[in-house]
Amino acid sequence: MKTIILASSNKGKIKEIKEFFKDYKVLAYSEVMPKFEIVEDGKTFKENAIIKAKAIYDKLEDKDSIVLADDSGISVPVLDFAPGIYSARYAGVDATDKDNLYKLIDDLKIKNINSTPAFYTASMALALDKGIFTTHGWMYGNVISDAKGENGFGYDPMFIPEGFTKTLGELDKETKQQFSHRTKALELVKVLLQTL
Repeated sequence: MKTIILASSNKGKIKEIKEFFKDYKVLAYSEVMPKFEIVEDGKTFKENAIIKAKAIYDKLEDKDSIVLADDSGISVPVLDFAPGIYSARYAGVDATDKDNLYKLIDDLKIKNINSTPAFYTASMALALDKGIFTTHGWMYGNVISDAKGENGFGYDPMFIPEGFTKTLGELDKETKQQFSHRTKALELVKVLLQTL
């Protein structure tokens, strides 16, 4: 059984990706090596995903393993596409999910915006002996200036996907996984893995 090493320490992402790849042994990189800082200085989600995947793969002793990195976030056009690639540290370097969520809510309130279009992006980078490959997925909808629901993580309690009236924080995990940006990107990763 092939091993997928996740280049992430985000517990929410790790759980979601482990559940997705049931046919693989999936480990967080911290389970196979000491944690280390990866400087994400790319200008896009894709660049940052590649940086993370390559950094972990280069340190792996077992080159038969596959490294999967995810860089994802939310973009709000009316806020000049913020937080974008800074989604995980929007409220500061050591910010929690809640800190980031409430900073985005505050930014909407400052502009007297109750609801506005937004979209999630997920970029996946696979690093393996054959090279580096990437996939993308998107999810469109609206952000609201309120947090509703306890499900999901990150900005989910303020994001209402297209075709729904509830936030991702209010929707159950199974519903969200049918159309999320990460699911779309992971479906393409699955095709890549079968092809490679």
